[in-house]
Amino acid sequence: MKHKELFNLLDSVQENGEEPQLKRHDKVLIIDGLNLFFRNFAMLNMVNPDGVHIGGLGGFLRSLGALIKQTQPTSVYVVFDGAGSSTNRKNLLPEYKQDRNLQRITNWDAFDNLEEEHDSKVDQIVRLIQYLKLLPIKTIAFDKVEADDVIAVLSKQLVEKYNSTCFIVSSDKDFVQLVSDKIILYRPMEKEYYNSDTVKEKFGVLSHNFILYKTLLGDNSDKIPGVKGLGVKGIFKKFPELKTHNLTLEDIFDISARKFKDHVVYSRIIQDRNRLETSYKVMDLSTPMIDNNEIEYLDKLTESDLPDLNSKIFVQLYNEDKLGGMIRNLEIWLKEIFTQFKGYKFDA
Repeated sequence: MKHKELFNLLDSVQENGEEPQLKRHDKVLIIDGLNLFFRNFAMLNMVNPDGVHIGGLGGFLRSLGALIKQTQPTSVYVVFDGAGSSTNRKNLLPEYKQDRNLQRITNWDAFDNLEEEHDSKVDQIVRLIQYLKLLPIKTIAFDKVEADDVIAVLSKQLVEKYNSTCFIVSSDKDFVQLVSDKIILYRPMEKEYYNSDTVKEKFGVLSHNFILYKTLLGDNSDKIPGVKGLGVKGIFKKFPELKTHNLTLEDIFDISARKFKDHVVYSRIIQDRNRLETSYKVMDLSTPMIDNNEIEYLDKLTESDLPDLNSKIFVQLYNEDKLGGMIRNLEIWLKEIFTQFKGYKFDA
């Protein structure tokens, strides 16, 4: 779904030509914070006059403004992985995201080695959160909880409680499984919005079945192995039902048990049942790895008032960091992008 189609979706003008009074939770933008930060950090080789890399920090802020302009939300959440966020999944699958932090994601001259790059990432993320806390948006991070789990719970709460339309921003394919009529995924690298129709067109499966699709094929980026000998083309020959019916993992095992003599892939699925069940649990966002206290916190957070816009301190930080032309006409940008949110009524 391209931008033109998105704007048609966002068009909520009433038949009499008058715009309805939008409410706080009507259109919610939910950003996978580290995902968007790393994208900018890796792509923008920019340093300030002191030679300090600012691509991740400045790029994120610029992207934030562009996303708000594109999606026209009535509220915004930025969600970060907490400290030790992979712990629960590593307990299930020790190789999960193994060695991810042992590789550089840039080749910029600003960094001599992996350690310098890592330190810069940490410094910029910490500073970014300081900026975000000066804006009328809500920032979330829980220790030992991945952003994926928080976003899964938050989007579900917003849809069920307020009938919100949620726009999730992330290049992480795991979020495809959450896509529905009310939850839309924007993948920045592709610059495309995914609704239920787009998921089927792009991947050939119902969004409900995407978790099964990934379980069977595996996910190299997270070090999750798939079924040996099964590829993108073969998966639909072996399981055409993925295109037409909402399935469960147990359905996959039942189909494989009935057909295990037809192809070696079916027998491998039966043999690898325990491993596939573990992979499914690691990737499944319908049962997120988050405790009840954090779920209750999120519920209360949606009811709380927005933070105030503190333009003065924001500009002060911006000048201290010497971000220069990363954002043109900074004070006008702050006013145009962020003052609108206080005008939306709370939908109790």
